[in-house]
Amino acid sequence: MAERVEASVTDGESTIEERDRELMREFEEGLDQPMDEEADMLKDMHGEKSFSMLMLLRLSFQSLGIVYGDLGTSPLYVFYNTFPDGIDDSEDVIGALSLIIYSLLLIPLIKYVFIVCKANDNGQGGTLAIYSLLCRHGNVNLIPNQQRSDEDLTTYSRTSVAEGSFAAKTKKWLESRHSKKRALLVIVLIGTCMMIGDGILTPAISVLSATGGIRVNNPKMSSDIVVLVSVILLIGLFSMQHYGTDKVGWLFAPIVLIWFLFIGTTGIYNICKHDTSVLKAFSPKYIYLYFKRRGRDGWISLGGILLSITGTEALFADISYFPLQAIQLAFTLFVFPCLLLAYCGQAAFLVNHKEHYKDAFYASIPESVYWPMLIVATGAAIVGSQATISGTYSIIKQAVSHGCFPRVKIVHTSKKFLGQIYCPDINWILMIGCITVTASFKNQTEIGNAYGTAVVVVMLVTTLLMVLTMLLVWRRHWIFVLVFAILSLVVELSYFSAVILKVNEGGWVPLMIAAISLLVMFVWNYVTVKKYEFEVHSRVSMSWILGLGPSLGLVRVPGIGLIHSELASGVPRIFSHFITNLPAIHSVVVFVCVKNLPVYTVPEEERFLVKRIGPKTFRMFRCVARYGYKDLHRKDDDFENKLFDNLFSFVQTETMMESDSNYSPYSFNHRQESRDELIRNNNNNHNKNMVMFSSMVDYTESAIVPADSPHSAMSFSQNYTVEEEEEDELEFLKICKETGVVHIMGNTVVKARKGSLVPKKIAINYVYRFLAKMCRANSAILHVPHEALLNVGQICYV
Repeated sequence: MAERVEASVTDGESTIEERDRELMREFEEGLDQPMDEEADMLKDMHGEKSFSMLMLLRLSFQSLGIVYGDLGTSPLYVFYNTFPDGIDDSEDVIGALSLIIYSLLLIPLIKYVFIVCKANDNGQGGTLAIYSLLCRHGNVNLIPNQQRSDEDLTTYSRTSVAEGSFAAKTKKWLESRHSKKRALLVIVLIGTCMMIGDGILTPAISVLSATGGIRVNNPKMSSDIVVLVSVILLIGLFSMQHYGTDKVGWLFAPIVLIWFLFIGTTGIYNICKHDTSVLKAFSPKYIYLYFKRRGRDGWISLGGILLSITGTEALFADISYFPLQAIQLAFTLFVFPCLLLAYCGQAAFLVNHKEHYKDAFYASIPESVYWPMLIVATGAAIVGSQATISGTYSIIKQAVSHGCFPRVKIVHTSKKFLGQIYCPDINWILMIGCITVTASFKNQTEIGNAYGTAVVVVMLVTTLLMVLTMLLVWRRHWIFVLVFAILSLVVELSYFSAVILKVNEGGWVPLMIAAISLLVMFVWNYVTVKKYEFEVHSRVSMSWILGLGPSLGLVRVPGIGLIHSELASGVPRIFSHFITNLPAIHSVVVFVCVKNLPVYTVPEEERFLVKRIGPKTFRMFRCVARYGYKDLHRKDDDFENKLFDNLFSFVQTETMMESDSNYSPYSFNHRQESRDELIRNNNNNHNKNMVMFSSMVDYTESAIVPADSPHSAMSFSQNYTVEEEEEDELEFLKICKETGVVHIMGNTVVKARKGSLVPKKIAINYVYRFLAKMCRANSAILHVPHEALLNVGQICYV
């Protein structure tokens, strides 16, 4: 049984008011949580903690800048994309307004704010967060590197299902075939790829729509000038990303607050001035009349109506920053009413001014507030774009943690706040994509068609994942789940059928972006799984290690060798490969496994698992470092020293347990190690034909050595007391650490085996090889010094 070294943490008691004041001080300093307290803060925000009404109101205000910037800028371009060829009948405006009202009611308000947002993973939102939740409640992860001890983590929350229930049958069906797990992952990746497309399209359409207002007072101005101004703003926006939002983040909420107040009050003004009869659009009968009157054109116009709910998918992705109650309060009492007033006001204006269908937003603004509105609109567009860009960085980080995206550089833009990250490579890709889309299309219509396609696909994916979440996690009755699925799919498939008709009018852009992203993610994940299977099948048996004797049949040189692999149990193949070619090894050997778990974070005190391999005289240990998909390998983490601190603590704890009871840690841990090997070997027998190996591996019960064996730990320490033994081993480990530490890492070259199909050869030999060369090495992620690094090459045929 693996030993876990934990530090006890004592939390002081505080009243709700004191906690509110403490949390508020941190929110006022920035838009994220301090690094050392973020996990506790998330528990407080998304757990059972209650907040005072004043606290919720203040947090609701803060949420405006992060969560609702994208959704709030939709009034800039909805009516133009709904009527790109003009308005023939004033009643069409009423019908379109009715569609907008009920779209906002059904999708953002009911579905997302009050249902989907509750499916967060300890406060983390998005498709990959739901996937992590499903991985914990069902065996659907394609990389089976989890151990039973991982379930003891405080952040590893899960619920059990009753035998024979519909949830249990669904779980069994999903786990029954590898192809179903693969299909689930593909669905998740499609949604993730479309969210990446959002990161390109949202800044393009938001900034272009906001800057387009300068043509209202200057009708003769060329559209090229508007595009040029938009491109300059986009370049400036992406060029400033490496500074982070720490210094300007406090401006986001006030800007978006002013924006919502502006569009709300302008809406009231337009309703009162132009036509109060537009309020009859709250009756759903005008939706029926709209489709009856316009027919196919009315159905196609749903692609423009869809833009009124864009930003909803970003709402779910950004819920980690604030309590769910604050997000619900902000949308229900402020955002939703302001959006309704804005759309009603524009509709009232268009009923009497149908010729302004292209610039309805700016044309309906009173002339006295035109320039302030233009400035605030541009600021709100930038804030909404910034939130989407930051969300894209987080999505990429989650995909990397799940083994679905190449390792990219992730930089902290704030020493104080963990959530503020920056991906240089992704940033420039997004910038090039935004500029290309803006300069190529030059108008809101085609960009809007592309944007709508990306949004509706994300919504469909979220609906499918929510069905599984309701069954496996929430354990809702299947009738309730069926009603949710039918209502959601009817609305979203209607939108999808409309945007798919506009594929040749810009809708192809997100599909192309998603196709490229999906190719990258699928190839990377496929090869990652195959590499792991290669590691599992080619690992060295413990009987072979024991047969080498205390010196391992090698020259033991001073120092500590950290042998990195993806195996959480067993001895990796690179060890035998290394000592076969160089018959020498360090005095102390530690097999290090850095693995990612389907949890949002692993507390620092629970990160490391340490256990011994073989007799004490072998001086061999295993250390498993566990990370969640939100955790980052920071340069100031001091990973190596933390590893050794846990190793030293393990030795001390082990010796103390020996003194309390006459047990042999070698025998106990060795039996566990061998049992883990046998179980994993049996579980992977069905995959033996998937990967070609250069040698056979033997996993037998002969690896288990009794406690009274000549190789047992106590037989090597007859002349020492427990205290002397502890002091000697600790001193020996410290001396070896001071002598020098070497990181031994495997450099695995993956090749398609002979006879593979041409697409497979292209994917592995060219696409994956290119991605592997471009991505960061594990040594760079763990910040291993070059002078302490030793790579061991091996070839894996897939």
